[in-house]
Amino acid sequence: MRTWFEPEETEEYEATRNVLIRRCLSWADEHGRPADELLLAAAIEARHHSRDGRLAYWDEPQIRRYLLAWVPKYVVTPREILEIAPEILRTFLHFLAAAGLRDPRGAAPAAADDAITRALPDFREALDDPRLQGLAKFWAQTALDHGNDLAGPGALRDFKLDLDAGRIRYDRELLNQLLEARFTRTEPDLEEERGFLQPPVELPAPADLAAAAAGSTTVQRLGALAGWAGEVGRPLTRQGNLTLADARELSVLLGTGEKSLQVRTSADLPQLALLLAWAKRLGLVRTVRGRLLQAPRAAPLLRDPAALWARAFEALPGLGGSIALGGQAAVLGRCFDEVLPDVLNTLYGMDDLPVPRLAETVWLACQEYLVMDGTPEPLKDLWRRQSALDLERALEVLADLGAVELTRGPADELYSSDLDHDDQALPPDAVERLRRRLAEPGLLLARLTPLALRSVREHLLAQGRDAPLIGELATAPAAELLGVLSQHYPPREAAVELNAWLSRPGQDVETLLRAIRGCPFRTRAAAMLAVLAEALPQGWALIRTLRHDPVLAPTALTFLVDAGEVDPGTLDQREHLLLGAENFLTLLELGGPQVLVEQLRSMAGHGAYELAAAILDSGHHDVAGLAELRELVAEPLRDRPLRLIPGTGTGTRPARRKRRL
Repeated sequence: MRTWFEPEETEEYEATRNVLIRRCLSWADEHGRPADELLLAAAIEARHHSRDGRLAYWDEPQIRRYLLAWVPKYVVTPREILEIAPEILRTFLHFLAAAGLRDPRGAAPAAADDAITRALPDFREALDDPRLQGLAKFWAQTALDHGNDLAGPGALRDFKLDLDAGRIRYDRELLNQLLEARFTRTEPDLEEERGFLQPPVELPAPADLAAAAAGSTTVQRLGALAGWAGEVGRPLTRQGNLTLADARELSVLLGTGEKSLQVRTSADLPQLALLLAWAKRLGLVRTVRGRLLQAPRAAPLLRDPAALWARAFEALPGLGGSIALGGQAAVLGRCFDEVLPDVLNTLYGMDDLPVPRLAETVWLACQEYLVMDGTPEPLKDLWRRQSALDLERALEVLADLGAVELTRGPADELYSSDLDHDDQALPPDAVERLRRRLAEPGLLLARLTPLALRSVREHLLAQGRDAPLIGELATAPAAELLGVLSQHYPPREAAVELNAWLSRPGQDVETLLRAIRGCPFRTRAAAMLAVLAEALPQGWALIRTLRHDPVLAPTALTFLVDAGEVDPGTLDQREHLLLGAENFLTLLELGGPQVLVEQLRSMAGHGAYELAAAILDSGHHDVAGLAELRELVAEPLRDRPLRLIPGTGTGTRPARRKRRL
């Protein structure tokens, strides 16, 4: 049971959504909790159509996004149903935890309950504000208010006819407000663009990061610059620049190497000009009556190198005009604040990325800010080269800050392996340039330092992105640990995280096996067991011993048969039935009842019901799965042997709306 899908995996996602709804409704009924099919579907949709797409990750921002924005804008149902959305969300989040599906990096059930409670006053206000709804909801709700749910054949046509005939009354003023809001409203679109997946990263201890910040060349220079300005200050020219004499003195103090440069004014010393602009942006220095002074309020920041480093890093995107050699008018200078975050995100988690590869993607981004029509090719090439030089200058600035490590060497084959792919975003001329450049032996290579990794990760998390951190699952419940590792961690990082988890007292392999035995979903149990097989040194030996486990035998048998270690012809009747039950229950999860019915009929024809009955009598331990198979597949096959059953097959929404209060 996956809880994360790419946006284009529509059928796979919808099949999982239907399983989650069915299981949550059953769980709610057993535990006396309120549940509503439409609102459960809405909660799942809200997480799928988000920047990270993790269905089982819920923290307070996601809870508030769903209750205060998604429900008012999209969910069409009578008001009395909308009002119970917070309680239905509580049910869903407790179900996720009980089923072992919760992402442990989100809020724990108690914290989620508190977040829902805090959101209740704002939720009621949001429901009372009709301006928060979308246009689609406006018309759907109008139809529903007139007794038309737009679901039946011809319902939409009838609604349009009634609307054109003036038989439908609606709030024209509100409609005009909603139309205007489409162009004037500034809040982000709830249909968020899915962010690129980021690899898990490992960070040193906080003390080591603090020491690295204190050792940053730029941090030391900024501190020295503020101290040099002092409380008395330094005189400025009429243009607001340092005198050349003071600038050369400061250059020696800071070690910028610009003392001997032949320039007309101090503003022409690029490194010194950048440091001054940086210090002013950070509030370390200020100009008062023609003098440059240390700002009185800067003292706490100057005493905290780690905080100063973080502030300097955050301020960097706004310094493009001081970094690009052509100033704000330079190609990269015009869009530096937009491009630099993308550069940092690209470097995130990567090892020694060739700067020429990065330069081509930066040039591609810069072209969105240029008028290229009718521009001669030589001028375009000049702009491209200038943007590449400014990128190297920016990377050198980042290196002085301690955010980037620059080395030279050959490019890894990874960075040229996709140049011939059909979906390559780079134009043909860029591909050919890269093919030549990446073959050179002494390329400039860049990677983020741990300090930058931490800051970029914090930024990604603030955007609602998934940014796994090695070690953050060290105390997670076993089922939740394996669920995250199976979906969001590559094999090497999964092994590191798993072994760190196992190193803690009371956390052992048997605990992990108990979690897999307790998993109520066949596909998820298989994925969890696959993590152990790949990450543990004795993984496959463990799988072989589980062939005789009273609960995990069907899953282990599937592994061994698929790996060619067990010949299906050597299985006894009981093992055959268990293996068949495992496969059919898996298909029910992945494809839905209709797909399984078709599979049974293709295999057994008129004997499809008997085959389903044999699966039910197989002795498989999955009580919940067998109950669904009996209700959704076997009984309809018995009652209607010659007809396809109605159901929630792949790619369809549930046919019936169920609500339990």
